[in-house]
Amino acid sequence: MIAIVDYGSGNVGAIANIFKQLKVPHCITSNPEQLEAADRYILPGVGAFDTTMHTLHQSGLVEVLHQAVIQQKKKILGICVGMQILADSSDEGTLPGLGWIPGHIRRIDISTLADFPKLPHMGWNAVRLLQDLPLFQQVDAAQGFYFLHSYYFAAENTAHITATVHYGSPLPCGVMHNNIFGLQFHPEKSHANGVAILRNFVDL
Repeated sequence: MIAIVDYGSGNVGAIANIFKQLKVPHCITSNPEQLEAADRYILPGVGAFDTTMHTLHQSGLVEVLHQAVIQQKKKILGICVGMQILADSSDEGTLPGLGWIPGHIRRIDISTLADFPKLPHMGWNAVRLLQDLPLFQQVDAAQGFYFLHSYYFAAENTAHITATVHYGSPLPCGVMHNNIFGLQFHPEKSHANGVAILRNFVDL
């Protein structure tokens, strides 16, 4: 069972529709018992870092997810801001992140952009896959994914970076540490590539 964590942030309906098409058992939930019973998790997020962390703490689910992900080693996929809050901290706010993948969220440097200020980075972009991961099977890196962001994940350990996107300079757009995965782009808006990513996550 895939649990899409519903804490009031993220396009949970669109993600659920893909799992429905794939005939994958899933639920959209903020219920601790349902989360504890799930095999793996999708952590969506839209908006600002501090707002997302505050909302997640207010939901009372941080402890439940920590137990499942850190103690029981269940797999989790953070999407967009759901990826960013996996880090320790962010330029966008003052609250600490979950700290599950060491790193800091940095604002894209507009001085590297040809036609600044071009933030947020919005639309389709090709990606460079740095690691041959099962998560990226049957993904067309040249076609890429749909992005909407102004910040990127500066991982403390570059070995945790799984993919980059070129926007002014190469920026990390995928991270992984053990059972924890993060993607800056939106699989639910990325057509066949996005479907492939979510299908692969189910099979990990």
